[in-house]
Formats: sequence, C-alpha cells, structure tokens
Amino acid sequence: MINLEVMQDRLERAASRAKERDIIIPTYAQMKDPSKTPDKYKEELGSVGLWDVAPRNLFRITWKNQPVASGGGFGDVNYIEFPSSITGTKARIIALVGKWFPTGAHKVGAAFSCLVPRLVTGQFDPTTQKAVWPSTGNYCRGGAYDSALLATESIAILPEGMSKERFDWLANIAGETIKTPGSESNVKEIFDKCWELRESGQDLMIFNQFDEFGNYLWHYDVTGHAMEEVLKKELGPNDTYRGVALTTGSAGTIACGDYMKQAFPGSKIVASEALQCPTLLENGFGAHRIEGIGDKHVPWIHNVKNTDMVVAIDDNSVVNIARLFNEPAGREYLASQGVPQDFVDGLDRLGFSGIANVLSSIKFAKYYEMDENDVVVTVLTDSMELYGSRLTEMHEEHGEYSQLDASADFARYLLGESTDNLIELSYEDRKRVHNLKYFTWVEQQGKTYEEIQAQWYDDDYWTGVQQQVPEIDSLIEEFNAKVGLN
Repeated sequence: MINLEVMQDRLERAASRAKERDIIIPTYAQMKDPSKTPDKYKEELGSVGLWDVAPRNLFRITWKNQPVASGGGFGDVNYIEFPSSITGTKARIIALVGKWFPTGAHKVGAAFSCLVPRLVTGQFDPTTQKAVWPSTGNYCRGGAYDSALLATESIAILPEGMSKERFDWLANIAGETIKTPGSESNVKEIFDKCWELRESGQDLMIFNQFDEFGNYLWHYDVTGHAMEEVLKKELGPNDTYRGVALTTGSAGTIACGDYMKQAFPGSKIVASEALQCPTLLENGFGAHRIEGIGDKHVPWIHNVKNTDMVVAIDDNSVVNIARLFNEPAGREYLASQGVPQDFVDGLDRLGFSGIANVLSSIKFAKYYEMDENDVVVTVLTDSMELYGSRLTEMHEEHGEYSQLDASADFARYLLGESTDNLIELSYEDRKRVHNLKYFTWVEQQGKTYEEIQAQWYDDDYWTGVQQQVPEIDSLIEEFNAKVGLN
C-alpha cells in the first residue's frame, strides 16, 4: 500500500510552495480523461510547448495529448497499429505512443505518481528536501522535470553508459546528476548510491521507481484505462484481445496488464528482457544496450504471480532495427517491401525499448499462432529523439547503411524473429522468479520477509494498491483547494 499518512506542518509548506509556483495538481481521473481539465487551463496550454517546464504541463501527463510539439490540446489515446508487412505475423499489434508526453517519454507519469502522494500528504517537503530519482534513464528525467516545476532541488542518478541526449537534457533541468558505473544492467550500483546518499545526512527523499507503488499504480490505472479505450475502439465482432507484451524495466508499465486481465479475463501478460541479461528467463546476468529496461534483479513492484510468459530479446536485433527504421536506405527498403509509406515516415516514434516491445509482441503472436483476429497491445515508451547519438555512433563504427544492410536486417531481425528464448510460466516458474526478489530486496534493501510472502500469498496485497486511486484523488483535490488557485 502507498503510505497516505498526512503530515500537517509539511503539508502547509508544500501547499505554499505550490501556490508560489502557480501549481495545480491533476487527479488520476483527469489524467485518464483530460477533457475534465478546467477550461482555463486548456486555454493556457495553447501557448505552452510540450517539453516546457511550465506548471500547466502537469495536465499533459496523459496518453491523450494532441501529437504536436507546442500548443496542443487533448484528443484520443495516441497509438499506432503495425502492418503485417513489417511484423511478419497476421496478428494485430497495437502500441500506445509515449513520444507525446512532456519530456518525450511516458515515465514522467510514473515519476509524477511517485511524487504526488508524498506531496499532497505533506510527507515530502519541497521547501527543504531534495528529491532523488534513481533510474536507468527516462524516469529520472521525469522526476527532475516534476521537481523543477516545484522549484525543488533534485538529484538524478543513472548509469554513465546511457545516451548522450539524456545527460544533455538533465544538465539543464536537474540540480545534480550522478553517473553510476556501468550501463543499463548495472542497477545495483544505483541502489548503492542511494544508500550512500541516505547516510550522508542530507535532508532528502528517494523516489525509487523499482519499489515505489506510485509507479505501479499510474500504469495500472492510467495506462490500463488507455489500453482498454483503444481496444473498445479497435476490436471487431470477431476479434479477441490476447494480451500485453512489455519489457519489465522497473515493472511499472507492465502493471497495466493487471488492469487488462481484470477487464479481459483470459488475456495474458508477457514480460520481456534482454537476452544478454536473462534474469527472469534463466536467473542470468550480463549487460546490454536496450536503454530503459534495467535488470539483474526482479523489481519489488512486479506482480510476478500474474505474469504468464517471459521472452528475451537480442539487443543486436534492437540496435540494427533502429538503423533499419531510421536510416534513409532502411526506410526506402521497407517501402519497397510493401510497408505503407506513411507508416515508414513515422518509424522514429519507436525508441530502443519500443522496438524491444514490438519484437516481444511478435514472439508472443508467433508462439500462440495468432491470426488476423487476434490483438496484442504494447507500448512505445519513448522515441528516437532520445537516441540520435546512438545512430551517429553506429554510423561511425559500421559505416554507411546500405540497401543490402536493410535487406539483411529486415529478414533476420523482423521477419526472422522466432519463438526461441521464451518460456510459458507454470506456477512453479512464477514462484521461482518471485523468489529472486528476496536477494535484492530483503537481504540488501531492507524489505521484510513478511511482505515478500504477502506479495505471493495475499490476494489483497495488489488489489489494495489498485483501490487507492479514489483516496489519492481526494487528497489531490484537498491540496488544490488549500493552494487556492482554482
């Protein structure tokens, strides 16, 4: 459960800071349905850029932003459907598009959902405390963004091997950026830095996406509802929603699968990871280049008991498809193979983890021999806007990208995606994966034996979190009233 105990003195200071900064907090109800946003705030957004550090952009923490860089309003959920000509499977693969959030990634919603319950209860005091955002990339960017709105000092922690774009952006937004050793797979080094900061004597609060249930709750409630809305629009009379396939990362996004299973009983949840670091698949370890899916542990907020399948994606597939999708020769080749030109022109909507999610969906569809009446849903976390330097690096390392390269990559990494490196989880398999949490969270991070047992044996453990949305919305409304800007 998310702790919602109110600390009155701090709450008063937090509300005063919000008033100074002209901040009104959106509710979960408004993030799911931004048409509920007050008209005067909608009007103000007409002159605000999507990435601007502007208080009204809090109302753009939704899947329903108009897909424009500045001045946009709200509409339907942003999503795309992949043609069979590019996936090599008859199944309908639909993906929510994360590019059109502030910061260019949906992780700003997860960060918001971790911060806001602490803010509106007074547990976090933005006038005295630093907000610490440990992450493998986009989450700490979202946290630094939210902190900047509150004029709160922030510390972003992420591995030194992440893309240049992330560090360049953080240099202008975060109060401090700490680079930990390694790359995407080095999450323990991030946790070690958090313990170092805790013991430093500074007045700070650490918002760890890997164990903060605000992360889980935002995706369960907001992303889950967005997916349901898309399916209500897209499912024909003969269509069946088969499930969601997602890289686990912090296990926030995959929480939408818990909502979708409740809305569509019988649907499945597919958890994906990098083949070079097969922690869920075979208790393995390693390093990889699929930014945004930190691993070598099982996140505390992953409801493993509700997970049906684990697949592993070769990171060579991801980086080569990134070139195929974004190099001129690659796009020209795809169009020549029958991929619609308008779809080819929008392939930069897929960042590295988005490509991995699509490949995971293809594996899922092929394993169950899905046809044109089967629908799989996934998410494009961010876009190539955050990976341009990676394309430059690959160009320098491997040279010009030719039509021959495109032909090979398309055949091998897309049409050739297979059902290897996959396991359909039995009860015992799920428990094996769940038990891995013990070594990270109980032995190293201070969680209790009783709670890890409750995650597995107590059915109310997860539903208790899911049912906190109305209470948090009430606290947000009370906070806004105290701020007094409505």
